[in-house]
Amino acid sequence: MSGSSTQGIKTVLHPVSDLATAKEVYAALLGVPPQTDESYYVGFEAAGQHIGLVPGGGPQGMTSPVAYWHVPDLKAKLAEVTAAGATVKEPAHDVGGGRLVATVTDPDGNVLGLLQDR
Repeated sequence: MSGSSTQGIKTVLHPVSDLATAKEVYAALLGVPPQTDESYYVGFEAAGQHIGLVPGGGPQGMTSPVAYWHVPDLKAKLAEVTAAGATVKEPAHDVGGGRLVATVTDPDGNVLGLLQDR
């Protein structure tokens, strides 16, 4: 194992079919308004978590929620989990502001997200 570790799940993205209705539901659930409110993404910060709503599953084609494990070194963690048997679903890429994300599937097909902040 490398020295790379996880900082826990801090981000969960949910694909939604009706962004306006989902935004109202999540605002009521979380008790806060969205911090990011765009036609392509709505994001909430609540209790140390980032909850994101992705209309239509976005370009990554999400069909179910994806939990993102925050890691200090995404490329090292990606190498570690693929060596252990995970398969890359979405290669590492910058989603803005230096934030890197990637997704892998475990041997049972579960999607796991990896996220590295600047």
